Amino acid sequence: MQRRTLFQAAAGAAAAKVRKERLARHRNLFTGDSCVYFYNPELWHPEGLPYTAKAIHRYVDLLADSGVDTFLSNPNAQVAWYPSKTLDTILDGYRRGERDFFRAHARATHVPAGQVDTFLDDMVRFHNLYLDLAEAKVDWLAETVKACRRRKIAPWVSVRMNDTHGVEDAASHFNCKVFRDAANRLSGRAVDPAAGVNAHWVALNYARQAVRDFMFAHIREYIEGYGFEGVELDFLRDPHVLEPGASESECRVVTAFVRQVRKYTESRGVPLGLRIPVNLGYLKSRGLDVAAIVREGLVDFIGFSNFWQTSWDVPYEQLRAELGDGVVFYGVVENAPNWIAARPAAEQTAPLAGRAPYPNTGVRYMAASAEMVRANAAGKLAMGVHGIEQFNFFCTDQPKIPGLRANYGVLRGIHDLASLRGKEKHYCLSSPSGRLSMLWETPEQIPAVLEPKQRREFRWTMSKEPAGMTLTVQVVVEQGSAAARLAMSFNGAWPVLADRESAEMLFPVGPYVRFADGLTAWEYSADAAAIREGWNTVTVTNFGKSDAKVMSVELGVRRA
Repeated sequence: MQRRTLFQAAAGAAAAKVRKERLARHRNLFTGDSCVYFYNPELWHPEGLPYTAKAIHRYVDLLADSGVDTFLSNPNAQVAWYPSKTLDTILDGYRRGERDFFRAHARATHVPAGQVDTFLDDMVRFHNLYLDLAEAKVDWLAETVKACRRRKIAPWVSVRMNDTHGVEDAASHFNCKVFRDAANRLSGRAVDPAAGVNAHWVALNYARQAVRDFMFAHIREYIEGYGFEGVELDFLRDPHVLEPGASESECRVVTAFVRQVRKYTESRGVPLGLRIPVNLGYLKSRGLDVAAIVREGLVDFIGFSNFWQTSWDVPYEQLRAELGDGVVFYGVVENAPNWIAARPAAEQTAPLAGRAPYPNTGVRYMAASAEMVRANAAGKLAMGVHGIEQFNFFCTDQPKIPGLRANYGVLRGIHDLASLRGKEKHYCLSSPSGRLSMLWETPEQIPAVLEPKQRREFRWTMSKEPAGMTLTVQVVVEQGSAAARLAMSFNGAWPVLADRESAEMLFPVGPYVRFADGLTAWEYSADAAAIREGWNTVTVTNFGKSDAKVMSVELGVRRA
């Protein structure tokens, strides 16, 4: 038994070495979804309409100039958002200016009645950009590959394996013909039987051959039709693969599908990977047995992530123990640090006129904060990930809020831990989203209610810093909490009481500089030399006489 274990460990190490060499030039990854060129035409095509291929080339030029080495295009939801020759597309049946074409999607996304007209006008404007290119015989996906090769960026593809944007109304133009056959859908049953069916979970059912064939057709077209050089299977959007409680035999059906994909990509010399949640147990219960897939050597890399909200406390060492050394890990940086609301310096956060209300006003978009992006990447690199993949970075520009812009310059060297040391950083913790993704994300450490004489430890991964840096800890609480008597201990040091109270965040995030009404922050000085490589802790103790509700714990690393 011991000999076999040693042999397996040696084989895993050898496989990891081969895969790291294969992926050596792919360390600074950037994923752009099917709308990345179209959310902000004012940025990428300032000369106005009609839209042209210049927008694609300008965007890829920006990525190249920012040090990105691999661009993952995500060209599908259920249907193809590009002019596919073999699959359903987002423009099938659409005629320029036809507002009624989008009414089913308004129902699917629960647009309030008073906002439907604005929503339909937005959708017409948006889809007309795609139509401009299609009418000019420009295939934006092919143009992406062309632009990447011109700038020596590796063109990869990220395939959403079960996108659910339109599933709450089968007639939505987001849904494919396969989905419109009810036999190919999951039941959508909720965790609590009393809750009945969750309409957003009525997704494609991978137990059905028609579904597996449909998704394989996507992958085949990306490689044969467009020449993509790497494939990421994105099961994070969404991890509804089979009905809940999938058996071992049912999981083997999905593993066989991944094996089919692997055989095909290997025949083309294309690396294959997964983008998945951290919760492997949840994935297996929904049909995706990641351990079996890795054990068989079916994937080269895995990117672990939360959903839209980034992760700060991924237990990479535990995942490595479960999955072995034969697969490469990427750290995925998402675009919200958490859901703690913020306020701007000036009370002007409304999106520009002429757009339907955008749901995430007040969210601190990380792409507008070099300090947050650096901290999130550094904490993951300190745990030994091979590189960094940015996800939803471009969404910072999408709401068109004055002063809120994505900082593409921070991407240069974001995969290189040595270059990040000594630069200012802003660490946060994930918070409850209230979204369905809570079931498969990393469990939230905040909020936490501390009764008198109680304490709570919070932890996240950080990178060690050189001399000449300072460390500030912020404990953000609900106003009215007994926060003045909270003591903080960093990595087990002697607890200290707060230095000062503040409404301001450690660093501004675009226009956002203060926490939302009802929140206040207590600040503590700590020893930056005590920062460890990897896991670090803050312990908060309540020495007051009433409860304190901790809403966030955040750390600022600054130059002295």
